[in-house]
Amino acid sequence: MTAQQFADLLVARFEDALAVVAEPRGEVTLEVAPGQWLAVAQALRDEFGFEQLVDVSGVDYLSYGSDEWDTDVSSEGFSRGVEGKSAGRFVWGEQPNGVAATPERRFAAVAHLLSYQHNRRVRLRTFAESDDLPVVASLTSVWPGSDWFEREAFDLFGIVFEGHPDLRRILTDYGFVGHPFRKDFPLIGNVEVRYDADKKRVVYEPVSIEPRVGVPRVIRDDARYQTAQGEAAQSAEVKK
Repeated sequence: MTAQQFADLLVARFEDALAVVAEPRGEVTLEVAPGQWLAVAQALRDEFGFEQLVDVSGVDYLSYGSDEWDTDVSSEGFSRGVEGKSAGRFVWGEQPNGVAATPERRFAAVAHLLSYQHNRRVRLRTFAESDDLPVVASLTSVWPGSDWFEREAFDLFGIVFEGHPDLRRILTDYGFVGHPFRKDFPLIGNVEVRYDADKKRVVYEPVSIEPRVGVPRVIRDDARYQTAQGEAAQSAEVKK
């Protein structure tokens, strides 16, 4: 069975779902409504043989599609789009700007499933109905191993997994404010933590560094021809 045939089979079984195949990798994503998330997960286990839950993660689609870095060839140098306060580059309490588009649905939960008997994988995704308080059903009743995965998604993205037996932070401090993987969380964080020798205890202080953004390694096409054309045009304009 090809990836597309498998996707068609999923759509036939789950009529309101959307199945997408990413080619050439043949990765199948099944997107369902949040109210069907748990039922579809159980059907995938019982009817389609997906015994193994590999991972559950959160996704924040705020600023999805935005690009701070111009990688097109140019005769005017390597300009970097680092102005403004795009996702991550702002201080605590501010909001990002320069977002390409505000998503209709911002927070998603994604489960990666594996079937040993059919040697097949599928990605199950659902979007939370509310951006203010994203809530989806816990998968612990279907795959108990989703326990710590869901705690991590709750900690880092603030997604609440309804029905989880012990939904607590798992990576950050008990007194941590915010969810650090959200796109509206500043890259510099919200507070600094250090040990104060005089007070003989750990103290929390406002962040003392300026907002910044990391510079990725950008591989550009050969722009020598475009550069030469641009220089020739500028030279001709000057002679006029």
